[in-house]
Amino acid sequence: MLRARDFMNFVRRLGVVLVIAGVASWGQSPVSVVGTLPPKDAASVEVLWPAGAPGAVGTTYDDVPKLYCYPAAGDGPHAAVVVLPGGGYNHLVMEQEGAAEARWLNQHGVSAYVLVYRLSPRYMYPWAMVDGLRAVRFVRAHAAAWKLRPDAIGVWGFSAGGHLAGYLATAEPHSDPRTGTAALDEIDRVSGHPDFAILSYARLTIDKDIPGTFGMESITGKDAPQALNDAISPVKHVTKDSSPSFIYATEFDEKVNSLNATAFFDALQRAGVHAELHVFEQGPHGTHMGVDKPEFPELAVYPVLLENWMKVHGWIAAQ
Repeated sequence: MLRARDFMNFVRRLGVVLVIAGVASWGQSPVSVVGTLPPKDAASVEVLWPAGAPGAVGTTYDDVPKLYCYPAAGDGPHAAVVVLPGGGYNHLVMEQEGAAEARWLNQHGVSAYVLVYRLSPRYMYPWAMVDGLRAVRFVRAHAAAWKLRPDAIGVWGFSAGGHLAGYLATAEPHSDPRTGTAALDEIDRVSGHPDFAILSYARLTIDKDIPGTFGMESITGKDAPQALNDAISPVKHVTKDSSPSFIYATEFDEKVNSLNATAFFDALQRAGVHAELHVFEQGPHGTHMGVDKPEFPELAVYPVLLENWMKVHGWIAAQ
């Protein structure tokens, strides 16, 4: 386990953002070609595949999926959430869609794990999905050691990270989208199914009838076949076993139409899956938790709504 404090001291000593090619391990190159900066206050860092990630094309920071860990205080066992930052699958918004939410979860007695997943164009489908499944499995596999409830492990995603969360919420527990064979270890045999999902301005459908939602070239490339578009469209894979979901969107989101949220909610309802939906009138894309957008004061209630929903289901302890 690499201590986050030591990791950040190394970054500060480096002083500039560089990409160092041909390094022997990601620990020697703690910076990212896409500019991902690690959180400043994580307790530790866990590499998802210590011996090297499947499909990796290098050994730099961007080639190594990892979790920045924020364990909740107290003996537990705690609920846990894997936080999936957004960024269009080509960069990661680590602070406003990762670390800030991890701190909020900690304040409510929930352990949090912010995922650095692999990005395009270096990594196309299915590698972000492989990393997301591994992250849920990794946390669940360490439930006893980390004082977690193995039946209360959720995901929270934003924008593209919300798409990844929707993918995980609707995937088979032991699914593996890898194209080709890969040796399984003990963690790969653990269920990757989230017990709940929080979806913030998430891309949840690829439908020509919804403005701006057809195709995801960032991970499929141009002119992807319909079968591939269908494979990564969460709404098409909703079943009665999909994760209970809390869905948040804004009507004036210029990048992810709010019909993504309503379509996914409708699909969950038809399948008999518990869900809560909030579509606010005001607010552009990327409103985070709503509390850093004073020009849209109605959004500030979002954390309260989420807290209440998590209390209803027992993922946050009722006061």
